[in-house]
Amino acid sequence: MAVQPTRIGLAGLAVMGQNLALNIAEKGFPISVYNRTTSKVDETVERAKKEGNLPLYGFHDPESFVKSIQKPRVIIMLVKAGAPVDQTIKTLSAYLEKGDCIVDGGNEWYENTERREKAVAENGFLYLGMGVSGGEEGARNGPSMMPGGSLEAYKNIEDIVLKVAAQVRDSGPCVTYIGKGGSGNFVKMVHNGIEYGDMQLIAEAYDVLKSVGKLSNEELHSVFTDWNKGELESFLIEITADIFGIKDDKGDGHLVDKVLDKTGMKGTGKWTVQQAAELSVPAPTIESSLDARFLSGLKDERVQAAKVFKAGGFGDILTDQTVDKKQLIDDVRKALYASKICSYAQGMNLIRAKSMEKGWGLKLGELARIWKGGCIIRAIFLDRIKQAYDRNAELANLLVDPEFAKEIIERQSAWRRVVCLAINSGISTPGMSASLAYFDSYRRERLPANLVQAQRDYFGAHTYERTDVEGSFHTEWFKIARQSKI
Repeated sequence: MAVQPTRIGLAGLAVMGQNLALNIAEKGFPISVYNRTTSKVDETVERAKKEGNLPLYGFHDPESFVKSIQKPRVIIMLVKAGAPVDQTIKTLSAYLEKGDCIVDGGNEWYENTERREKAVAENGFLYLGMGVSGGEEGARNGPSMMPGGSLEAYKNIEDIVLKVAAQVRDSGPCVTYIGKGGSGNFVKMVHNGIEYGDMQLIAEAYDVLKSVGKLSNEELHSVFTDWNKGELESFLIEITADIFGIKDDKGDGHLVDKVLDKTGMKGTGKWTVQQAAELSVPAPTIESSLDARFLSGLKDERVQAAKVFKAGGFGDILTDQTVDKKQLIDDVRKALYASKICSYAQGMNLIRAKSMEKGWGLKLGELARIWKGGCIIRAIFLDRIKQAYDRNAELANLLVDPEFAKEIIERQSAWRRVVCLAINSGISTPGMSASLAYFDSYRRERLPANLVQAQRDYFGAHTYERTDVEGSFHTEWFKIARQSKI
């Protein structure tokens, strides 16, 4: 038990909560912790002792927990999104006083955060929705944090989060006040959507190299290790290289080959795609990565489908063509990089559209900066994105930034070769294909949408605009078409 009031409190001691609490204590901020299951409290206190007698104090009841914190109190919650958050707020609110602050550090739907901010304000409490990225390692050693909501609340924890966040040389702590309302949660949600796209694109690169290029796990380990020294340097490429180097401890071969090909999800990717649709922002790479996860879940159906098509003479790989491994590796690297630009462009455009709708005034370059360390999508590539928005804060799309445009032009031939090779080999590359289609649509002055609009006017009298005359027009297409046949 703390003799003097602690600087901050944390409720919710699953792995993320425990690690963040230990990180805060290690940075010199005495912290009180609480969990409904008291064994978790004792476990966290024990860890704090083992990890250097850190100033962390455990409490088994909410009242003594809240009262142990200095005023104005700041309490971070790290509990499951939805009803558990409301329940925790209700439990804590019984002992809070005016000016105290609640911070939700979970992956919450942004509108829930806005609802809760208004609700607790009636009791005089402040509220923040703070996305925390980096998984358990990030929480313990320095995450990327995205706090949104009350600016006054942020000022109450600014000294803590600036020290606890990941620190990037020449760039600073990976945290900033995001903006009003649920902006912090929204930004974290899109971060996760971009993460979905990144992971899918890497999986497709792996599939092409393994299935068409016939690269072994040792070769894949070497390729991804090399890639992590260049333009693709990132946390996800780094851990992918590690995965290919790990042998199976329960048998022969590598562990990655024994992992079932079914991908789980927690919902933020789906939310991102739903928001893109609601805001009419194209996000095909992120959407294709979500669809790929849905398809992976149909394992039993896929097994049966494989039998049906194999019996029809349609095997897994349609061609046994010989490929130049060195050329293929270089082409796939370029295709992955170009596809990645499209995925990030879609995510940034979604954030910008929501910011405009809600009047949040979000700074896209600053978001790229705080994602450079601690978080799952941290990558050297984010430097380029920050520079693009520094050059032009009103940039319509990353694709038209002069530097990124040049890079895509240099890589597009390799990109097309990889997608064509995959298609001809019967290998699905939905992320790379969607990224390429996005690029090809965005760069074309005229699309076949004129025909779609003519069809809409034909069957539904939805009207259309013309290229040569101002105004809205409707044509009786059916009548004219039938008259011409008489």
